[in-house]
Amino acid sequence: MVALPARLFMSAAEYLDWEPTQEERHEYWDGEVVGMSGGTRNHNRISLNFSKLLDDALLDRDCDVYIADVKVQVEPGRKYFYPNVVVTCDERDDDAQIVQFPCLIIEVLSPWTEAIDRGAKFERYRQFRSLQEYVLVQVDRPKVEVFRRNNLDRWVLSEYDLEDTLLLESIEVEITISNLYRQVQFEPDNLIYDDSKSDL
Repeated sequence: MVALPARLFMSAAEYLDWEPTQEERHEYWDGEVVGMSGGTRNHNRISLNFSKLLDDALLDRDCDVYIADVKVQVEPGRKYFYPNVVVTCDERDDDAQIVQFPCLIIEVLSPWTEAIDRGAKFERYRQFRSLQEYVLVQVDRPKVEVFRRNNLDRWVLSEYDLEDTLLLESIEVEITISNLYRQVQFEPDNLIYDDSKSDL
């Protein structure tokens, strides 16, 4: 694999043609191509659990669930991001590469991405008129934060712990928080969630 320069710039059209040919994923920020770091096993497991729960719940609905490898067009020609999980129920989303009308975006946090997921990315995601909920999931402890757009167009935070059930209002799906953490080992106390009670 050819090493990329420390900083790589190209037009959005060039990026959209180039990026699918790469072995690794890259986001696009105002002309700059930004490589994405790898995740941990916990990060991968939580993303997989969340996407599977949503996919099963939406099986008979006109909604699509995508994980990791499908990007969202945050700002045409300027910003393209890869959420951990994204849901769209909009019939206009028919592009082969990108989601343009997400109703739900989920980011599984890591020490390397948490600041940008909470800050710069959330600021950009809020530009989506279609987006109703933005979910942040911790990997080092069982905690989920959900930002919901209310009828005043303000974002309201709700928090959930391991014993809680989360209603995702954007898609009318209930998720048991313990199921999100099935087979997840927490650090540093090595607490392992017992998935024998999970119905995933």
